[in-house]
Amino acid sequence: MSPDSSSRLRIAYSPCPNDTFVFDALAHGRVPGAPAFDVTFADIDITNGMAERGEFDVLKVSYAVLPYVLGEYALLPCGGALGRGCGPLVLTREPGVDLEGRTVAVPSEKSTAYLLFRLWAADTVPGGVGEIVVMPFNEIMPAVRDGKVDAGLVIHEARFTYQDYGLHKLADMGEHWEDTTGLPIPLGAIIAKRSLGAEALTGLAEAVRTSVRMAWDDPEVSRPYVMEHAQEMDPAVADQHIGLYVNEFTADLGPDGYAAVRGLLTRAAAEGLLPPLGPDALDFP
Repeated sequence: MSPDSSSRLRIAYSPCPNDTFVFDALAHGRVPGAPAFDVTFADIDITNGMAERGEFDVLKVSYAVLPYVLGEYALLPCGGALGRGCGPLVLTREPGVDLEGRTVAVPSEKSTAYLLFRLWAADTVPGGVGEIVVMPFNEIMPAVRDGKVDAGLVIHEARFTYQDYGLHKLADMGEHWEDTTGLPIPLGAIIAKRSLGAEALTGLAEAVRTSVRMAWDDPEVSRPYVMEHAQEMDPAVADQHIGLYVNEFTADLGPDGYAAVRGLLTRAAAEGLLPPLGPDALDFP
């Protein structure tokens, strides 16, 4: 059964094309029996903080923040971003830079991107990097280009546009993760408050799945919503972004998806980077 459609849920996700594509049908009331949503757009660093403060009913967050919020929130088995060949990149102005002691800009200290970066750096930068500077992801490439930082950890459509800034790819965090684990890369998760109740959570997950399928079935319907919130992005780049981050794991995490999430969080906890997960923390609902 779907959640009570008479109540409105507060949801926050990014204005990035994959999120607007996934949630277009839900946000505009086209999913039969789904609740109504009040949508707030926010960058992932902001939504991570919202989740830690318990501010919204439903949120798109980094998988890296899950150990801090799964007491209050449940991980939905759909709607998020996992994949292969879609990991964050480390970019520099010159090729082959040694990052030991260097300043690196990152989109969030509790982002999955930064967690993957720390695991990569532990293996490949034995002396350790220098200062970490947090800034909005859209400011990172200009900062690297202008020499304000030595390197930048980038996500999203930067995979397709970094060469426009004259930058070089130093390393691909996703390649490192996939090479060392064989698992897909867990990036963004959809979480919902456990206080909604098991029945509502189950209905919400089905509504998100339906929204994903509706977007796949007729992509042109979502295009105005996608481009409204990505006005500075070339439509072809927006399509690449959606193609990379909206995939079978968005419709359902499945065994490989759950293995990737548990693998990332378990390895990070073993390295002392995150608190350990409880044995039932990822159970749904």
